[in-house]
Amino acid sequence: MPLAFQKKKVRFLTIVTAIVAFSVTAKQCRQLVGENASSHSGKFTILNCFDMTSGTLACTVKEGAKLYFYNIRAARVEKAKQGAIQSALADVVKKGLSQSASVKYAKKEGEKAAKLASRNAKHRLGPIISSGWDFFESVYYGGTLMEGFFRGSGTLFGTYAGGFLGEQKLGRLGYLVGSHTGSWFGGKVGLMLYDVVNGLHFLLHSLRL
Repeated sequence: MPLAFQKKKVRFLTIVTAIVAFSVTAKQCRQLVGENASSHSGKFTILNCFDMTSGTLACTVKEGAKLYFYNIRAARVEKAKQGAIQSALADVVKKGLSQSASVKYAKKEGEKAAKLASRNAKHRLGPIISSGWDFFESVYYGGTLMEGFFRGSGTLFGTYAGGFLGEQKLGRLGYLVGSHTGSWFGGKVGLMLYDVVNGLHFLLHSLRL
């Protein structure tokens, strides 16, 4: 078995173990502070999306809106890339370069334009809409502003990270899938972090009494 593969396997297992341990800790903290003081929006799980009633409608609207804004961002990057390639091909015709040199030059210019468009689009609506939606959803389900902050921050970071990693692997499709997955996972981690912080605060307060 190659050494590089073994390192990736160990890294993956370490991450999974850390996530499981963090999840268990968050669950213990929720039990410690009680149902009323723990996170509220986390009680709405993916299973609620298949109840064929209000849960299904809420999930459809939410995920549809997020996918729409993610797709706008991905489409702009792809449009910039294709435009740069066409422009580069027009330039190489004037310069009289060989076919292989022309293709190489056009590809390089296209990737450069895509990276620039990607950087310029990082602060556009997609991740911000996802973060804001999860923030207000947390408050709507009876959570505190602090819970909304933790969940929204997790969603924002997860959307950026998932979109970046997905785009590096699979381009536009990878960005869409990565953003969606990262948004969901980041929100869950944000809620777990909120519960852990809340549990620690409760424990320290109890020890002082």
